[in-house]
Amino acid sequence: MIKELQFQVAEFRARLSAVKREMVRRGIDILLLSEPSNQNYLTGYNADSYYTPQMVIVAIDHEEPIWVGRLMDRVSAVMTTYLADENIRAYPESHVHSPTLSAYDIMADVIKEVGGEKARIGIEMGGYYYSARAHADLVRALPLAEFVDADLLVGWIRLIKSPAELVIMRQAGQIADAAMQRVIDMVEVGVRECDIAAAVYQQQISGTAGFGGDYPCYPPVLCIGERSVAPHAVWTDGPVENSAVINLELSGCRHRYTVFLARTIVLGAPSTAFLELSRIAVEGLNVCLESVRPGRTCSEVFSAFHEALARHGVEKAGRIGYPTGIGFPPSGGERTASIRKDDRTVLQPGMVFHLMPGLWLDDAGITITQSFAVTEDGCEPLTMAPRKLIVK
Repeated sequence: MIKELQFQVAEFRARLSAVKREMVRRGIDILLLSEPSNQNYLTGYNADSYYTPQMVIVAIDHEEPIWVGRLMDRVSAVMTTYLADENIRAYPESHVHSPTLSAYDIMADVIKEVGGEKARIGIEMGGYYYSARAHADLVRALPLAEFVDADLLVGWIRLIKSPAELVIMRQAGQIADAAMQRVIDMVEVGVRECDIAAAVYQQQISGTAGFGGDYPCYPPVLCIGERSVAPHAVWTDGPVENSAVINLELSGCRHRYTVFLARTIVLGAPSTAFLELSRIAVEGLNVCLESVRPGRTCSEVFSAFHEALARHGVEKAGRIGYPTGIGFPPSGGERTASIRKDDRTVLQPGMVFHLMPGLWLDDAGITITQSFAVTEDGCEPLTMAPRKLIVK
């Protein structure tokens, strides 16, 4: 069967070694990974099967991780992971959406096979895909084990991307640029908001002439007209009006690696006040990017932005950036570091952030953003769309 690995096996093994070192440091014998992004990171697994229980089991004394999922999805695990056949397990269809049978009972049996009956087991308590029912079933099936929260254990390791990961993220950035340009070219007075969203989706998946894209982990955020002051509004089927402000945030996704991009588009002549707001936003963005370098903290980068805005009497209290990488619904952002006040995370080469210093005031909203990778001496932009207000 053809393998669809996006990385060399040696890279997967290096990732596994890093995770096991952290497990040893925390005194964790077995780590249960319920998050699809972490499963993908350690094994390569990629299928739209995460709506049913699935788990990657990492045991200190077991050479490879073990994937456990739905029987019909076992073939995807064979195709997309480097795992040996005996480390790809499945539970029967009788356990899918059953009111009486739990897939976690079968997972518990596998955990016992690798010495987990009385082990110290790490679980992702804050994960999107680890439900209260999942936890209750595992605790019931493994009453002698000790469960501890290891929610972001893999997440902090994922924060630094390898050169091979950065190659894919640069491609994701090109897809984001193409989707944004598609909207800039087609948007005009009278175009329906839903048709703008449709154009984004088409370009995201079509990608570029050189490579295609994946489905995004988050829909395009279209904040138009009166909704331009709402950071996460949804589109309607109404037409875009003259003088409308369009705040659009979208992403490019390549092999599940996600890069974000947002721009503000104005149809017609913007007001003098709005032009000034856009100038301040771009100035703050550029000052922030110039402050990025290894050894600085996220808080120091935030301070550079805060000081640039303060010179104009503008303040933004919330975070202005978050890391991205492997993404599955519902989010492409990683839940570790943030570019905000008091975050002491030290920047290192290979970290990737979406710098999104959107300004949402009472009567105006503007969002001009930049995804970047931290380099040895600064940062590398991952999208090339001009950092400016778009006026049509």
